[in-house]
Amino acid sequence: MRVRNLVVVLLFVTVIAPVVLYTDRLATFKTSSSTDEFNEDVTTIQALNGHNQRLNVLPQESSTTLKEPIGIVYSENSTKSLQNSGSSAQQRSTNIALSTQDLHLESGDHKSTRVLSATSVEENQHHDQSQKNPIREVNDATNEEKEIGEDTIDADDKADQLSEKHADQLSDNASQNMETKREQQSTETPSKIDKKVRIKIDAGKQKDQTAMPDARVRQLKDQLIRAKVYLSLPATRNNPHFTRELRGRIKEIQRALGDASKDSELARNAYEKLKAMEQTLAKGKQINDDCAAIAKKLRAMIHSSEEQLRVHKKQTLFLTQLTAKTLPKGLHCLPLRLTTEYYTLSSSRQHFPNQEKLEDTHLYHYALFSDNVLAAAVVVNSTVTHAKDPSKHVFHVVTDRLNYAAMRMWFLVNPPGKATVQVQNIEEFTWLNSSYSPVLKQLGSPSMIDYYFRAHRANSDVNLKYRNPKYLSILNHIRFYLPEIFPKLNKVLFLDDDVVVQKDLTALWSLDLKGNVNGAVETCGESFHRFDRYLNFSNPLISKNFDPHACGWAYGMNVFDLEEWKRQNITGVYHSWQKLNHDRQLWKLGTLPPGLITFWKRTYPLHRHWHVLGLGYNPSVSQKEIERAAVIHYNGNLKPWLEISIPKYRNYWTRYIDYDHIYLRECNINP
Repeated sequence: MRVRNLVVVLLFVTVIAPVVLYTDRLATFKTSSSTDEFNEDVTTIQALNGHNQRLNVLPQESSTTLKEPIGIVYSENSTKSLQNSGSSAQQRSTNIALSTQDLHLESGDHKSTRVLSATSVEENQHHDQSQKNPIREVNDATNEEKEIGEDTIDADDKADQLSEKHADQLSDNASQNMETKREQQSTETPSKIDKKVRIKIDAGKQKDQTAMPDARVRQLKDQLIRAKVYLSLPATRNNPHFTRELRGRIKEIQRALGDASKDSELARNAYEKLKAMEQTLAKGKQINDDCAAIAKKLRAMIHSSEEQLRVHKKQTLFLTQLTAKTLPKGLHCLPLRLTTEYYTLSSSRQHFPNQEKLEDTHLYHYALFSDNVLAAAVVVNSTVTHAKDPSKHVFHVVTDRLNYAAMRMWFLVNPPGKATVQVQNIEEFTWLNSSYSPVLKQLGSPSMIDYYFRAHRANSDVNLKYRNPKYLSILNHIRFYLPEIFPKLNKVLFLDDDVVVQKDLTALWSLDLKGNVNGAVETCGESFHRFDRYLNFSNPLISKNFDPHACGWAYGMNVFDLEEWKRQNITGVYHSWQKLNHDRQLWKLGTLPPGLITFWKRTYPLHRHWHVLGLGYNPSVSQKEIERAAVIHYNGNLKPWLEISIPKYRNYWTRYIDYDHIYLRECNINP
């Protein structure tokens, strides 16, 4: 019996007593927590009612139509005004944005500065449609920054997007002037406040549109891409109604876009078409929910576009090279017309005056090798125009047999003032033959003929620029035989026929080359103008003798000391390297690579203002650099006498041509 009583007591102590005590405390806790929750609920309801009362102060607006609060700039300090609100209806209307901030802060948003966009009347009219299509504009000038897959942007996100752009600029001013603004707002009506806010927002939109004038054009183009992607997917093809709608939207966007490149060039209804297309694309996104298929289609479109771009670049290169090789009809007519006139002259009228100056070493001698009559005329005219004393300048023009009569006739009819001109026929240089010149022998070799006339073969070089006919012309190579052509001259200034002289060049003859043979402007400002660009450094003959990073220099305006040339046997050096390059393994065709080799460590660098290059291929040459240059060079394929020339550079060349000349009019040569 005693044992049983002991067991009952232990059971009461270990089981029943804890249960009773725990139940009593739990009841007390529940009562207190329920009371706290009730108090919080009451407080929340009161706050919401107060907020609704403040919202109802706004005229002609209800809780169902108000989608976004009026844009007011405020800071954390401005929340103190909530304690003083409640007596004035005008004060309550100015605190709408502040109440909105409280709601956002309760949801976890602790930004110190906010800019909320105003609700437009047009959005209120299409409220039902916007519920179906949640994509809405934050700002006209920032629409193109939306991602393709974005389909929901609420009012808070809009405020974040705008505040990221403007908050840094507005926060300081807002915090400094908040007290003044509160006093002003207390005396202003809601309509005045709303008007000021809208003016500020419109000013911000205009600023963004000024910064990005093609924002809407880009968005329209993006919509076209998305629409074409949806149109090609199986889910769209299985929905005929949506397919018809999407095709119609595409046509509308294409008509609205037209050829516009800026927003100001768009049609007036472009914005309406943009919004309609956005709604249609939202439907398309719901229909086409297979992201993998969309990504696959986009990759295919990118690949196709890249392939088309590659093909178009190749075609452009080919057509450019072809155009550069062809002779315009007017330039073909001109030498024929001049040749006919030349042979009608009597023998006494076929000679140039002042021939006694041709070997006078005290004068300034120019070497010009060209088969282009008009180009040679520009070089001579521009040089004489800027010469201080034209009577001391002598031009030695060398041309081929085909253009010899035309070249002579041009300068007989158009003498360059007091300057002296000599025109020579390269066929008269009997010493220049294949037994003496390795390059002449190579130009007539079967391998060279195969290289040029069987270019379709697989083993031929694919670079079209090396097949330019100028490389076959000996006129391009006789620059290495200046002492043989002018045996009695000490110094010669070599000019290409695609240059224009803009200043007096007399100072170049008194220049000390410091024992060098060639005076030229270096072109190592860019990496592709160094030796490894032109020479094959995989060949041991090149790698052992030259530096791949050595600075290149420009042919086109060069001062040559013919006495040093003879003393250092430059022609012999040129011949030896030409023989080593019989199979074109050291360099491809052209005159600059052998020039770099021949005049290696024999070139004196001139100041850059003497010779500016790139006008035949580079549209970014500085106008200031061109204006201060003594000689500008149209090196490249875009020669100034061709239609493909760069328009903004052409005037520097055409100003030295008289297009009213009878021969130019007869051949229909116009600026």
